[in-house]
Amino acid sequence: MLSARWTSAGLRLVSALLFGALSALPAQAFDTTAKAAYVADITTGTVLLSKNADEALPPASMSKLMTLYVTFEALRDGRLTLDEELPVSTHAMSYGGSTMFLDTTDKVKVSDLLRGVIVLSGNDACVVLAEALSPDGTEAGFARYMTQRAQQMGLTNSTFANSNGWPADGHRMSMHDLALLAERLIEDFPEYYPLFAETEFAFDGRAPQNVHNRNPLLSMDIGADGLKTGHTSEAGYGLVGSAKQDDRRIVFAFSGLDSTTARAEESRSIVNWAFRQFAEKPLSKAGEVIAQADVFMGSQPRIGLTTSEDLVALLPVLVGNNLEAEVVYLGPINAPVKAGDELAQLILRPEGLPETRVPLIAASDVARGGFLVKLRTASQHLLRRFGGDEAEPAAEAEAS
Repeated sequence: MLSARWTSAGLRLVSALLFGALSALPAQAFDTTAKAAYVADITTGTVLLSKNADEALPPASMSKLMTLYVTFEALRDGRLTLDEELPVSTHAMSYGGSTMFLDTTDKVKVSDLLRGVIVLSGNDACVVLAEALSPDGTEAGFARYMTQRAQQMGLTNSTFANSNGWPADGHRMSMHDLALLAERLIEDFPEYYPLFAETEFAFDGRAPQNVHNRNPLLSMDIGADGLKTGHTSEAGYGLVGSAKQDDRRIVFAFSGLDSTTARAEESRSIVNWAFRQFAEKPLSKAGEVIAQADVFMGSQPRIGLTTSEDLVALLPVLVGNNLEAEVVYLGPINAPVKAGDELAQLILRPEGLPETRVPLIAASDVARGGFLVKLRTASQHLLRRFGGDEAEPAAEAEAS
């Protein structure tokens, strides 16, 4: 039974709901050596690890993912085509580091530039794309647009000074933002995402020393298929990665390691930990009533609460099935109510993990009550008032 009480904000269901309970060992957190890290299971929306995840840090080449996202948007909107050839400016040629060795005599297909950025981490390729898409034709203008677009996407700890992650004042991203961006790339552009799993790209035979993808995950046979490495002396070694095993997919980002070996080992460890130490547990089917809430002035006094999709929780395997949950809503819920109206939230608190909030919707219609309901409500109000109790009565809601 879930009890409820009146508060100044309305009804708030406060009792714990237990979806099974087994004695178990404490959940063990992943002991990362990265300066900052963020790991999430995007299949269930569960955050598995967050360490300094919202700190804005130098992202190095990992910020190339934002340039790619904006480019994919332009392809989707028809402002670019894969076969379109773009010129190379003197400014694009001026960058060192990882490049495609482009020069001003080149006109390069967008499809080649994309592989140049993803597989070869080409700083010059980023600038060619940036100048083609910039509102004012400059890389700086493109960086300003990227910052604006990132804010619109909810990447609130991201600002850009260039298109490729070259060290610059104010060029910053958080690991949380990078993981969110990875998720958007996977979900928004499935037609281009396979490019991130390509391990080799030999552009025009120009740079035999720079033809291999630096992402160590791609050779580990653990379901990894992206996304981007990064390194500068200031940022250290970092990686934005994703892996899929069976029906589960994780994304993660970390930064601040001291070598390529450490980066590879940390990547492998994160993927293995995320898949081996957590398992999905089905809790309820879509449409199944899991709680009930009181309705004010309705043709019936209560309404069932359910989810629009099957409810699945990701739990640490060593903790078993111990899961605390809480239903919270603002009330009273006034009639009429339509099936599917979002009325409440189910807060899941798996042991050892951050809480997750799931919307709860009305399982059925509740019409506004007629004369008898109004009479009963008025009578109850008068009894409370003249009985000297100005507080609203305790209400109850049941959990199935």
